[in-house]
Amino acid sequence: MTDISETIPVREAHRFDTTRLAALIGDRLGERFAELRQMRGGQSNPTFLVATDRGEYVLRKQPPGELLPSAHAVDREYRVIEALSRTDVPVPRAILFSDDRSVIGTPFYLMERLRGRIFWEPTLPELPREERAAIYEGMADALARLHLADWKAIGLDGFGRPGNYFARQIGRWSKQWEGSRTRENPAIDKLAEWLPRHVPDSEETAICHGDFRIDNMIFAPDAPRVIGILDWELSTLGHPMADLAYNCLPYINPPEAFRGMRGLDLAALGIPDQAAYVAAYQRRTGRTDAITPFHLAFALFRLAVILEGILARAKQGNASSSDAGSHGDRAILLANRGWELVS
Repeated sequence: MTDISETIPVREAHRFDTTRLAALIGDRLGERFAELRQMRGGQSNPTFLVATDRGEYVLRKQPPGELLPSAHAVDREYRVIEALSRTDVPVPRAILFSDDRSVIGTPFYLMERLRGRIFWEPTLPELPREERAAIYEGMADALARLHLADWKAIGLDGFGRPGNYFARQIGRWSKQWEGSRTRENPAIDKLAEWLPRHVPDSEETAICHGDFRIDNMIFAPDAPRVIGILDWELSTLGHPMADLAYNCLPYINPPEAFRGMRGLDLAALGIPDQAAYVAAYQRRTGRTDAITPFHLAFALFRLAVILEGILARAKQGNASSSDAGSHGDRAILLANRGWELVS
């Protein structure tokens, strides 16, 4: 039975004829299509719950309309979760991928529908104070497992170019900014100029998730353990400090910026501070280095560009979420915070 609380009726901009999808599910899975509803999340790639006569799956697809080059790469999402299923990294089981646009209009894939807990706010208001620290330990454990995975052994050669990650990413997101700019954001421009001149000298390579935050994972229903990391659109081979810095953004952002916790009494909330959280990650990975202002500024720069892209799609009418416009508006706050850290 579909959990209505997690879904909404399919948004007008994302509706498609399910006839060919039903036929594909019958041919490939031997199941009868019953219902399609849209998941509440999914800022970038529209996400749906597909019910059949035997169970449920999650469908991820590209959004409709004209897309920026290399954006919304659902084929890459599918490739990385399929590869990671052979490791101890918690991911949903990959079911099938289709690049046949005649089915639903865009490439898409189906994956296992996991049942557990998603925490939308880093302050974990739905949990008792004494249970919150363990959730952060579970999140640090999941990130460490990802960064320790042997990407060569599981067939992810060519998933990204090893080394020189930050320089390439700064170039990529600078181009994305120029391609999605609908207004001025001076701090993004300043960061795009400053960051390339201050790239750390490190060629380390790991699998990077790219959007590793607490609401992009499912925890077990009855334990502080991650059972599935979600939303792999931005994943690539990259530097692990990029993931860790992005994961720590709630510590340095104010609540109005993007689910920030800056200024809150973390001890009273029962949430480990940034140093304690980074230490939990370091214990599991054996690392001794820590994130720097460069890492945090890079994470804020990239997130600000992403939010500007969401705002651009909202103006075009094909954003994946109904609150896309409000998220786009936070891009100036985040870019300003990034420039504040390094100026």
